[in-house]
Amino acid sequence: MTTIERPAPSADTSAVEPRPSSSRRIALTRHGKKEERRAIVMIAPAVILLALFIFIPAILAFGLAFTNARLISPYPATFVGLDNFIRLASDPTFFRALINVAYFAVVVVPLQAGVALVMALLINKQVRGTTFFRTVYFLPVVTSMVVVSLLWLFMYRQDGLINIIIDRVTFGLIQGPDWLNDTATSMPAIILMSVWQGVGFHMIVWLSGLQTIPADLYEAADLDGASGWQRFRYITWPGLSATRSLILVTITIQALSLFTQISVMTQGGPLDSTTTVVYEAVRAGFAQQETGYASAISLVFFVIVLLISVVQRFLTRDKD
Repeated sequence: MTTIERPAPSADTSAVEPRPSSSRRIALTRHGKKEERRAIVMIAPAVILLALFIFIPAILAFGLAFTNARLISPYPATFVGLDNFIRLASDPTFFRALINVAYFAVVVVPLQAGVALVMALLINKQVRGTTFFRTVYFLPVVTSMVVVSLLWLFMYRQDGLINIIIDRVTFGLIQGPDWLNDTATSMPAIILMSVWQGVGFHMIVWLSGLQTIPADLYEAADLDGASGWQRFRYITWPGLSATRSLILVTITIQALSLFTQISVMTQGGPLDSTTTVVYEAVRAGFAQQETGYASAISLVFFVIVLLISVVQRFLTRDKD
């Protein structure tokens, strides 16, 4: 009788993965915990600084807004409820500051974003000298705002550089105004200086967004015979959607927090034509030493900025 030998079934060793031993698992766990501790140590300084200079002052300001606290006073602060907010609702200077900030933001946001985009488009070309122009355009950004404000303060004087240029160009037919002491020209002068100082930063942001757009799209557009405006409308502008949202939010927040230029150049004048909400809060808290009232101004302004940011985020969201 013949016996038929059957081959033994071959084991698929590739499908069976060896399980790590218990010592190996313990080593992996210890390594993960070690990396976690390193991460905590790395982020701890940033968290501490944020807590000391952002979170704790915000909480204190929220609490002080409901008290009559003063910066220097022999009497302890007492709870006054909504008295500071009631006083704020009838303060004409505060509403004038809101109007000034709104005017500044409405003009600066589109103007600065538009000028920065045009500059970015110009220096995005691969031609000789673009590095030089990038440096020149960005130079005002790295200069302190206090230094820039002092420089333009002298330029805006009655006998300053700007009026001298106007006088020379018009052959003495037009005399320049006293820019910072005239209610009609004080805020436009602040706007011009602010746009000049901040446009370089947003130019770099636009430029980084332009360089993320694939060059193949422009090559295909050239093959189809698209004009320059069509290339911008259907390729460049849609490709800058994320960059556009970032620039809109950053310029708006910077415009609403206008303070340094006002403090150095006009101190809110003339006749409160350049006063802002942040300047009013600082003046109330330090010059007038009304810490509770200044905290109420800051709290109301925080809510306003938060609402504006939410609306902007809703309008610039990705609808796809």
